[in-house]
Amino acid sequence: MSKRNSQAAKSAARERLRIEREREAKRAKVRRQIIVACSVVGVLAVAGGIGYAVVQTNQPSKWEEAADAKVVAPANTSGKNGTTVLIGDSKSDNVVHLYEDPRCPACASFEQTVGETVNKGMEDGDYKLSFTLGTFLDGNLGGEGSKNALSALGAALNVSPEAFLDYKTALYSAKYHPQESTDEFSKDSYLIEVANTVDALKNNKKFQDAVEQGTYDAWAMKMSKTFDDTKDVKSTPTIKINDKVIENPSTVAEWETALKGAGVTK
Repeated sequence: MSKRNSQAAKSAARERLRIEREREAKRAKVRRQIIVACSVVGVLAVAGGIGYAVVQTNQPSKWEEAADAKVVAPANTSGKNGTTVLIGDSKSDNVVHLYEDPRCPACASFEQTVGETVNKGMEDGDYKLSFTLGTFLDGNLGGEGSKNALSALGAALNVSPEAFLDYKTALYSAKYHPQESTDEFSKDSYLIEVANTVDALKNNKKFQDAVEQGTYDAWAMKMSKTFDDTKDVKSTPTIKINDKVIENPSTVAEWETALKGAGVTK
């Protein structure tokens, strides 16, 4: 190889090396730009996700919104926000007042044992029946079954007092009342299933729509607050006869004795 050719070959090799280095440098720069861009997108995505989670966490729940919403009171109620429920045509001044929570197992036991007799006394005109229903078990146990069932009871009361009483009996029945620790009443489908055992509510589209749309959710929250604000009610069921708290009866005989003791006679 001549000297001239050798020098040309070396120059050509150096030029190829220079060009290859420039190409590699460009490729490395592109890779860095891609990595940086992906990192920025990742950071933004994480920040966006955290921001969304914070916003979602700070959003009021359905029931918190209901507590501040305008109240639609069911028919057959009276008083502020429709929280007075008084049923019966008794000519006397006697009133039996029941304080209950839909999820309460002791309330279910009372209703299953004495409930029919209590309702019959109202129907016979011995006294009127008054109800104040609470939802404290949702707070104690978690869930929203008490609130949801109370709203559904409002929908039943809007149909008629009889529908309300029959539906309450069904919800507290041995067949349909769930374990205290479960939250079956939070399901609209379950509440409607139970309602379909009540003649006045069976396949009642207006009632079902009210349950599914939460028509009486705000009313339920006001009723629950009335329960919470009643200072001499410490547990459920609490039973008052003419504003005096009585010991909860576990038999029909004990109930009849309590009535007599309060001066309620046939």
